[in-house]
Amino acid sequence: MSTLPPLFDGMGRAMKSMAERQRVIAENVANSETPGYKARTVEAPDFSSLVDGQLGSSGTPHVVRPHVELSGSMTALGARAPQAGGRIVLDGNTSETKPDGNNVTLEDQLLSLGQVQQDYAAMTNLYRKQMALMKTAVGKG
Repeated sequence: MSTLPPLFDGMGRAMKSMAERQRVIAENVANSETPGYKARTVEAPDFSSLVDGQLGSSGTPHVVRPHVELSGSMTALGARAPQAGGRIVLDGNTSETKPDGNNVTLEDQLLSLGQVQQDYAAMTNLYRKQMALMKTAVGKG
């Protein structure tokens, strides 16, 4: 159990998720010319534990990430289960597939990278403001 306030714990988890997403985008760019390579992305982080921790025993609803199981028909159409043990999944928002089967588009990856950069900057600003607020609260700011 972390001794940090839940807000800081959530910000840390979000920043780690953004770093992982940036790594996956870099892998996509590196494999943009690899025949048959499929673009990947990172699932959004699950913050339900933060919500559950704040609700206590008040009996309020539990937040759960939905789980999709592949049926035989879905598999026949080419659907594949995500890789076990990770939050990295195939990117469903690809704009084109090249004749060699590679569906990485550098423009899409750069747009995703820009979004990660914006989100990270916003999270960093939020962290900075929360730290200044805490310093003010203890008389150090």
